[in-house]
Amino acid sequence: MSQTILVVEDDKDINEVVSEYMKDAGYIVISCGSGSAAQSALYQNEAIDLFILDIMLPGINGLELLKMIRTMEVHKEKPVLMLTALDDEATQILSFDELADDYVVKPFSPRVLVKRVEKLLRNQPGGHKKLQCGDIILDYDSYEVYDQQESIRLTFREFELLSTLMLNAGKVLNRQQLLNHAWGYEYFGDERIVDVHIKNLRKKLRSEVIVTIKGVGYKLEGASCIIKI
Repeated sequence: MSQTILVVEDDKDINEVVSEYMKDAGYIVISCGSGSAAQSALYQNEAIDLFILDIMLPGINGLELLKMIRTMEVHKEKPVLMLTALDDEATQILSFDELADDYVVKPFSPRVLVKRVEKLLRNQPGGHKKLQCGDIILDYDSYEVYDQQESIRLTFREFELLSTLMLNAGKVLNRQQLLNHAWGYEYFGDERIVDVHIKNLRKKLRSEVIVTIKGVGYKLEGASCIIKI
């Protein structure tokens, strides 16, 4: 199952480098260039698994975002990595006092950053156990799916596709994005294989929540998703 990372960095080049390395590592990335945009993302995306925060941001700075995260019930236990040019001891201590999980000083190695992220996520005491969007419930421990309280039998790929759509509820994903997240970048064939799996998913689900956006891709519409630990 792909995990979601929020990258908050106002330097466009650094933001792009970090985001692309994380995507190449198989993560879903939400990218923000300001503190205010990140604040909105915090409230709109409950399924974020890890935060990468610059400190010197326009508007709301990274330390203020860190404080917000630690006061939000849905995010407060999730790992936060500070990525900043500030290398003074006082700022590092303040970050850890505010419960940052890691602190990386620029310039940095993107490959090492990916490894730090992997370690933080491995150390999480659980992760997603169940995800519910409206009447659909995904159980990640048993790989079972329920729709309107009825058990639905899905293949592994169907489960991963549905999981990706649910974790990005309301967001349109194109075929390549769905392939990247559900196949883990290992598929090099026809992108239209996604259409076949979506068609099968629609046949199996009782809820009509998968919407085709012509010429773009697919999205899951309806109620917002809730993670149950």
